[in-house]
Amino acid sequence: MHTPKHEKILLQFDEESNVADCEIRSELSTIARTGSNLWLAFDEGAGLERLSINDKTYSKHTRFLLSDYISLPAEDEEIDIEGIAYADHYLWLAGSHSLKRSKPDKEKDSVTKQIKSLAKVKNDPNRYTIARIPVILNEKTGEYQLYKQHPNPDKPKEILRATKIKAGKKNSKLSQALRKDKHIGPFMHIPGKDNGMDIEGIAVRNGRIMLGLRGPVLRGYALIIEIAVEEKKGKLKLKKIGKHKNKYRKHFVHLRGMGIRELAYAKDDLLILAGPTMDCDGTIGLYRMKGGPKDKKESITHEEGIEQLFNIAMGHETPYGKDKAEGITLTEDEKIMVVYDAPADERMVGDSDAYADIFPYQ
Repeated sequence: MHTPKHEKILLQFDEESNVADCEIRSELSTIARTGSNLWLAFDEGAGLERLSINDKTYSKHTRFLLSDYISLPAEDEEIDIEGIAYADHYLWLAGSHSLKRSKPDKEKDSVTKQIKSLAKVKNDPNRYTIARIPVILNEKTGEYQLYKQHPNPDKPKEILRATKIKAGKKNSKLSQALRKDKHIGPFMHIPGKDNGMDIEGIAVRNGRIMLGLRGPVLRGYALIIEIAVEEKKGKLKLKKIGKHKNKYRKHFVHLRGMGIRELAYAKDDLLILAGPTMDCDGTIGLYRMKGGPKDKKESITHEEGIEQLFNIAMGHETPYGKDKAEGITLTEDEKIMVVYDAPADERMVGDSDAYADIFPYQ
């Protein structure tokens, strides 16, 4: 299956906003849209980046620090935000919940030190974040704005609040529950890029929250974890889903052995960006699950039940580790925008900008 013809659109970031020698454009991990605004996150940050459409480019870069809206166990450390979604006046975000294995530094370290580094596994506290923040259109500026709390535009007596699922420095209520799961539990102690537990997408529709897992992939089947939440005394809590005994449901999807890199809704259909679960080059493709996962019960979708729309990137066509499609969202005219981690040289412009791709969708 080939990559269809597509357009490019320029994303313009402020050079001063780069963090700790990390260029935002080089670490993009997820994207969502509200009106004429794009919301993006990058791997090394603890905030959200907003861009605004301006004459066929997205610019007017503004950063929002998440510590201004929600509490974080380690305020200055990365969250590893891997999923953003918009629903019902909230911007939802999901950290990876994954462990991180150290990467050998072949430029600075000896062979012995490089080998030792591969045995080091880090647990970053902020990665256990699942939160929602009110995002409301400012009629004066025409821009969507994050708020710690704000009246619901549809129900003025109801107050929308920035909240998150309870989490500590080593886990969250969700990861605690998943540790007991017979499918996912054995992979909780394995780093994300080693086929361990790794959230890399979130999609929200009608109160149903879908979390796409890059890993584990089990016998070719990727996993979507469905959760539901309720707000009590200003805090977000997991609640039981229907008659299911756990506070989550599992949906297995055969993606030809690939893991989930991003989720997004297109009306009632769930779009799935899929690619290698481990740190290797390979095909990254877009799939569609018509109607999304079934309600009221867990599900398994076999290969013939998932529609492959097209391939976005072919690993063998780019240098190793480059141009990894990581985020998708629908544009205002219902096309698919794709952003990339580690963009190829030809995708980068100047000192801080990069091209995203716009693919047709029908």
